Amino acid sequence: MPVEGSLADALSTHRPPVRPLGELPRRPGVSARELRVPGPPQAPPVLVRIYRPEGATGALPAVLWLHGGAFVLGNIDHVHGQAAEAALFAEAVVIAVGYRLAPEHPYPAALEDCLAVLSWAAEHADELGADPTRLAVAGTSAGATLAAGLALLIRDRGGPTLRLQHLVTPAFDDRLTTPSMVASDSRTPIWNRTLAQESWRLYLGDTPGPTPAYAAPARAEDLRGLPRTYLSVAGRDPLRDEALEYGLRLAQAGVAVELHHFPDAQHGFAGPVTELDRERIAIEHLATLRAAIHQPTLD
Repeated sequence: MPVEGSLADALSTHRPPVRPLGELPRRPGVSARELRVPGPPQAPPVLVRIYRPEGATGALPAVLWLHGGAFVLGNIDHVHGQAAEAALFAEAVVIAVGYRLAPEHPYPAALEDCLAVLSWAAEHADELGADPTRLAVAGTSAGATLAAGLALLIRDRGGPTLRLQHLVTPAFDDRLTTPSMVASDSRTPIWNRTLAQESWRLYLGDTPGPTPAYAAPARAEDLRGLPRTYLSVAGRDPLRDEALEYGLRLAQAGVAVELHHFPDAQHGFAGPVTELDRERIAIEHLATLRAAIHQPTLD
């Protein structure tokens, strides 16, 4: 979602209320339902939408689907079509998460909401028709940041085992010192260093001390033991270099990582790639998700 001006100014225009599920376009072949699941301790319930291919039998893999929006914008309406398409194409139960947003709810609120939903999904796998041994997290932009932070958190503190973290044009580093980020300015389409600085400031709020790696995964010193990773990077995105560096570090740490750099794309693949390229990228994203979550073993 392109932002003109500051993120703070965009809060009033880019934060429409969540629409009733029945008002959103229905994807043929996919059922969708909405409910609220228990949130973290002393926090409100979390709104989720659950998508499942109609006619599917047996326990399907489950994917937590996290929307983007610089930690402060967007809602689950914005990934309604993506989540439904992923459920159908990847033959999975897809759970879109309406996590809390900064600045009203700074770190770690959004991450804790995502962890609560993932834990709930694993505990209620039978009623979801899901296989708790085949769980994945997926997100774009800030959603990918949350997915990566969630993978680190689960590795360190315990929780449901993940088969895959599927990360598209993620923001990994609040220090904003990579060459691609430093080279960006207000003329850079979609995203730039000024917006990134504001995004991190609003997300982190008054978090004391050094930025936690669960908030900014590039700060993690040890990447061993993380799940299989698909990392999709846009060549014209200021976030490009931090994502490429993270992917290299994952590989060096022994993590099975697949990294694809699309040189002509901008942040979030909003442009200027052709419609044919956009379709190719979307198909690859879904195909890698499907392959990873349906693979019998991921050694």
